[in-house]
Amino acid sequence: MNDLIKKDTISVLSDLVRTLRERKETDISEIKSLSNHIIHNASVFQDEDSISVAILIYSLSKIIERKEKEIDFNKIITMISSAVSSLRNNDDDGFRKSIRDVFNFIRTIDHGLRLYINEVINQAQIKKGCKLCEHGISVARASEVLGISRWELMHYLGKTTVIDQFEGLVNVSSRLKFARGLFE
Repeated sequence: MNDLIKKDTISVLSDLVRTLRERKETDISEIKSLSNHIIHNASVFQDEDSISVAILIYSLSKIIERKEKEIDFNKIITMISSAVSSLRNNDDDGFRKSIRDVFNFIRTIDHGLRLYINEVINQAQIKKGCKLCEHGISVARASEVLGISRWELMHYLGKTTVIDQFEGLVNVSSRLKFARGLFE
């Protein structure tokens, strides 16, 4: 894992642990902002570890939002702390195992919640795919990196206002002229 990504991931996961320990009313928005912060690394480096962490954090925010009383926060904190420790010791495989363990633990919170949690994780992947596209990554690449279908991602993007954020769109003839100019 890239040292810059590692340093940022350690910082974000440490902030997540702190937030989970303190448990305030503003936790959900803080946790979602941590997820959005880490997705920036994913867009720049197209790094699967950053994407996993972003999806994990976003999934946690959604599950805490809906089922806070059914979550063993101490166990999640322990597993995330283990991931941080692995990163600090340059044990990338241990880090990935810890992240998988957190995902698996989230899925087993309650058998009745299993389908719901899987749906939350799937929706988190789609939402983070949208964020990658906002950072300029193509739909094809974002869906490939996240392991979701292009159709799911495009369906979600179609419902957002991502395209409205870009000002001064260039018309097709200007793009074509620019492209031809590259090869002259």
